Amino acid sequence: MRSAAMVSAASVLVVSLSACGGALSGGDSGSSATVRKGNDVKIGLLLPEKGTARYEKFDYPIIKKQVSELTKGEGELVYANAGNDADLQSRQLEKMIDDKVDTLIVDPVDAKLIGDSVQKAKDAGIHVIAYDRLAEGPVDAYVGFDGEAVGQTQARELLYALGGEPAKTTKIVMINGSPTDPNAAIFKKGASSALTSVTIAKSYDTEAWKPETAKAHMEEAIAEIGAANIAGVYSANDGMAGGIVEALKEAGVTELPPITGQDAELAAIRRILTGDQYMTVYKPYGDQAAIAAEMAVRVAQGRNIEFESLAMREIDSPTTKKIRMASVTVYGVTRKDIKETVLEDGFFKVSEICTPKYEEACAEAGLK
Repeated sequence: MRSAAMVSAASVLVVSLSACGGALSGGDSGSSATVRKGNDVKIGLLLPEKGTARYEKFDYPIIKKQVSELTKGEGELVYANAGNDADLQSRQLEKMIDDKVDTLIVDPVDAKLIGDSVQKAKDAGIHVIAYDRLAEGPVDAYVGFDGEAVGQTQARELLYALGGEPAKTTKIVMINGSPTDPNAAIFKKGASSALTSVTIAKSYDTEAWKPETAKAHMEEAIAEIGAANIAGVYSANDGMAGGIVEALKEAGVTELPPITGQDAELAAIRRILTGDQYMTVYKPYGDQAAIAAEMAVRVAQGRNIEFESLAMREIDSPTTKKIRMASVTVYGVTRKDIKETVLEDGFFKVSEICTPKYEEACAEAGLK
């Protein structure tokens, strides 16, 4: 049985990963000289948007709690959310430089655009940890998930829903994520590598992951292909899956094709229960947040051996080679997996999912 919500054990998840050499990676120029500090560290946290429920519900509060516990209440967390505005996030980052944070955790709105600001932070002697999306520039480490594994998980579940070995004539529509998000390209690569046995009839990249844009893409695909000819839909995340469901229903489709997703959002779990969405990918945000918080505190304190032990893999960005990486395992969630994943981990409570509208579907799925 899983227990990913036990964030205090998060370090154990990554220490067992295969080792790599080197000290602080990410093109450390020497400006971030190791200086031993106590618990009075200042950590900056920059999150990209509020449209996805995870950031305000999980990432921010867990990181805040972990920073406090790791520093016995003496550390400070400075937080800002960019509201999906890349220019605003760059200004927020530069304000944190002025505020003299010791370590900066940044989940970029635009991974490329943030690179210059990351360089400014490094020049100011601030350690930078990329979070969830790999920011360009000289970051010290990256905490995230294996994006190709996410896409492959989505694609394999979709193929399973289509009988396991569908014919090449089987038509799939791909609704991919934002072209400014490096993760979107990785998800797409992973999914495409597993969908070679079917025909990708239409494929779209969706600016800013907007559900309304995904809906418009789906409407276009329906008009060009015909709803009856669409056997399945690869949706890169749950928000877009919601827009896709709307488009199909408005087109008069009563038996929806299998639709994928990602993020295990509450609305998606409910759609899975009612059959409107086939699956989602659950990423244990508690583990990810706890690891990022501990890495940020330890490197701020100058405890580099502990910092490095938490990120023992390597990854390259377009600008920086051999960045230390901590990778957290992901899980595919269909109707039968809800109890053993998001409920067991405390991600949701049964009472949150099973409101009166969903009581019958919950009962059928054995959720009590």
